[in-house]
Amino acid sequence: MSMYLLYESSSGYGLFEAHGLDEIGQNTEAVRSSVSDLSRFGRVIQLTAFHPSESALDALNQINAVSEGYMSDELRSFLELNLPKVKEGKKPKFSLGVSEPKIGSCIFEATKIPCQSNEFVHELLRGVRQHFDRFIKDLKPGDLEKAQLGLAHSYSRAKVKFNVNRVDNMVIQAIFLLDTLDKDINSFAMRVREWYSWHFPELVKIVNDNYLYARVSKMIEDKSKLSEEHIPMLTEVLGDEDKAREVVEAGKASMGQDLSPLDLINVQTFAQRVMDLADYRKKLYDYLVAKMSDIAPNLAALIGDMVGARLISHAGSLTNLAKCPSSTLQILGAEKALFRALKTRGNTPKYGLIFHSSFMGRASAKNKGRIARYLANKCSIASRIDCFADSSTTAFGEKLREQVEERLEFYDKGVAPRKNVDVMKEVMENLEKKDEGEVKAVEGSEKKKKKEKRKAEEKDEEVEEEEEKSKKKKKKSKVVEEEVTTDNGNSKKKKKKKTKSQDVE
Repeated sequence: MSMYLLYESSSGYGLFEAHGLDEIGQNTEAVRSSVSDLSRFGRVIQLTAFHPSESALDALNQINAVSEGYMSDELRSFLELNLPKVKEGKKPKFSLGVSEPKIGSCIFEATKIPCQSNEFVHELLRGVRQHFDRFIKDLKPGDLEKAQLGLAHSYSRAKVKFNVNRVDNMVIQAIFLLDTLDKDINSFAMRVREWYSWHFPELVKIVNDNYLYARVSKMIEDKSKLSEEHIPMLTEVLGDEDKAREVVEAGKASMGQDLSPLDLINVQTFAQRVMDLADYRKKLYDYLVAKMSDIAPNLAALIGDMVGARLISHAGSLTNLAKCPSSTLQILGAEKALFRALKTRGNTPKYGLIFHSSFMGRASAKNKGRIARYLANKCSIASRIDCFADSSTTAFGEKLREQVEERLEFYDKGVAPRKNVDVMKEVMENLEKKDEGEVKAVEGSEKKKKKEKRKAEEKDEEVEEEEEKSKKKKKKSKVVEEEVTTDNGNSKKKKKKKTKSQDVE
């Protein structure tokens, strides 16, 4: 039984026939030893036919079809033209070795050509790949490498479909940095409190907020210099005049120790650093909100920016989160509790990171598990829409949020919620209407522009006509003036002639 090998290269399709396989005896070790030696391998493998690619785009289409397990029309005609015909009702006397089982099954279904893909075939194809430039005589040195490089770049570009605005790695890094900043700001603020309390211990009880405490300590500096003049500035920081007066009075009767100017400078510098970190934390949060609106708008609209970012970060990427079933998403973040429960045969956790959602706080204790399951279901839908949709919109996320609200009312009051199918149909209809409205608006704006152009052209034509008329009038007036001047000259000449004639008489 003869064997043919199909090799898909960057330059085109190659069909090879294998001879003397009985001597090798299907032994992969013998094939490995003969692959490196072209003189031995060339006796076994011979080129039967070669179909070059017409262009780089054609090569990309062919390799995409092969990778997806689909047989193109060019490959089918190439195989039917160069392989022996398969007669109906009879067992074929040959087989075709392919690298991928998917393409082999597709070829068999379409042409009834028996295909095989095993370790032995892979070793033979490895030898073909190693010596492919020797089998094709017309190939120049370096042409195959250039074709491979160009096809690799175009294939990877088409597969990745890179979009700068939808890089979820930025969200992952931003949420990690936010958590780190929260811990650092808290620890630094506590250090400011302990450090400045040695000088002004009463301020801790009056100002509870860490950020405000750092600002007030930076403003006061030395408590002995506090006076009524500081009340407006303290009121602006604290937002309460009574608290500002209390700070001034506490400073006058403070039991704290005096600090040297150098110590006060170090305390103020550290307080300023804490304030800068807090300000940067606010800017980073705004950046995270903006990135979430670009990357996962529906997930952010449903469960919030922070919780959505934590889910994406824990899953590793938006694509991984979209691949997760809702049951996995429900306990995402509670893996330790889950495995501990499985080990001890206890109750498994009902929720993980989604516990931080506002919906979980609004649900009653007996309904928290139900709401967690329902919310995880909606989050799974929203993440898949965000991951695989071509255009970004928050319409789906807002409607999914309404569904969760309705589910909460159902558990509290018994009001029946809408079905998911009806809600999704409503969203699709609204989006179609919006698209139609945008198209009409664009058409209307184009019509307005055309009308304005026509009006402008008509005005220009009118102005040109008026200019031409004015020019004609000027020309006529000039002609009339010339005629008048010529008539006056003639009359003068006639008068002179008359006077001469009178003199003669």
